[in-house]
Amino acid sequence: MTNPKEFYRKFDALLSELDQIRGLNLLTEVLTKVINFLGSDLQIKRGFLYEENNETYDLVYSTRSQSYPDVISKSDPVVMLTIKNGCYIFNEPQDMQYSAIFYREDRILAGVSVDGESKKWLLFFQLQPGWEREELQLSLNSIRKIINSRISSQHFKDYIKQAEIIQKSLLPERSPALKGFDIAGKSVPAEIVGGDMYDYLVFDNERIGIAIGDASGHGLPAALLVRDVVTGLRMGIEKHLKITYALEKLNRVIHRSRLSTSFISLFYCEIESNGNLIYTNAGHPSPLLFKNDSIEKFPVGGIVLGPMPEVTLHRGFKELNTGDIVLMFSDGLIERTNSLGEPFEVDRIIEFVKTHRHLSAEQLVDSLIDTAYSFGNEEEWIDDITVVALKKI
Repeated sequence: MTNPKEFYRKFDALLSELDQIRGLNLLTEVLTKVINFLGSDLQIKRGFLYEENNETYDLVYSTRSQSYPDVISKSDPVVMLTIKNGCYIFNEPQDMQYSAIFYREDRILAGVSVDGESKKWLLFFQLQPGWEREELQLSLNSIRKIINSRISSQHFKDYIKQAEIIQKSLLPERSPALKGFDIAGKSVPAEIVGGDMYDYLVFDNERIGIAIGDASGHGLPAALLVRDVVTGLRMGIEKHLKITYALEKLNRVIHRSRLSTSFISLFYCEIESNGNLIYTNAGHPSPLLFKNDSIEKFPVGGIVLGPMPEVTLHRGFKELNTGDIVLMFSDGLIERTNSLGEPFEVDRIIEFVKTHRHLSAEQLVDSLIDTAYSFGNEEEWIDDITVVALKKI
């Protein structure tokens, strides 16, 4: 199955080539590039673009010779199902009844709706044998959210500075105090605003929560998603919801959002002063638990939040003892490359912490980020980077 983040980067790289293109031209170029560059991965052989026009949708572009109707009604079942769901795969007989598009029994379509400020567009992809439902749904939902995000972001570029102020206000001003622990975190955006986040939730003197996340992409669309996630997480956890339920509910909010990017990975844990730790990991790079004689990961959880309307997350448990260190990080750290194209990777993090575990949490975070920066020849960060350290003292 296609890796979600690799898919996002591949598709976002295509959109970056079209950064100066607006409106309908953007959609036609996107449709063409999806077919040319991703068609073989997703088993898509052609695409069609319809534009809203009063009570109909009019065909305005196709990647191959036209074989679809020029005009379809808004009451057409295919139109209604696509708009209702945002993304829909038509391969059941009942989907094909009474539709102007399904006049051939061997035709299988996937539909995607795109929302502009004053009108909608419908993208239809004709599928060929070999397509996989889960992969196609994840990919097309990502495509839809990326396009909607790109269209929306065009109207918000004048508000970058305000977004920066808002985002900074969401990051913690100071580390929380929890008896028996030393805690520190830091986030460095690749642009003015970024898609990484971390947050602390203080419940009482005996228990705190820590979250770290990485929205797909970076810049304004990712920052908007971070805002939604931080706000939603704080509201959900403050209502004393179970952590998995709170994140599953948050996923539904992210999935419905029109101003967010495609998805976010999120690791969330709650720590008690006695060393008990409960967590869930929604597709985020696993933190590392450094014990005296071993290193453990935090694999329990589920998939990233956002692309799918429903997710199921599971809880994991750890017990922290004196001297243990938990290091949380975003993939901007492990994917930092040097002049030879070698990534920083988890192994270098492990060796660094083993050598520097005597440092305070703040010193550990700062020194690790500085080490990764030097490893990348002190070039500008190409991805947001976030590190949080937790030491049991």
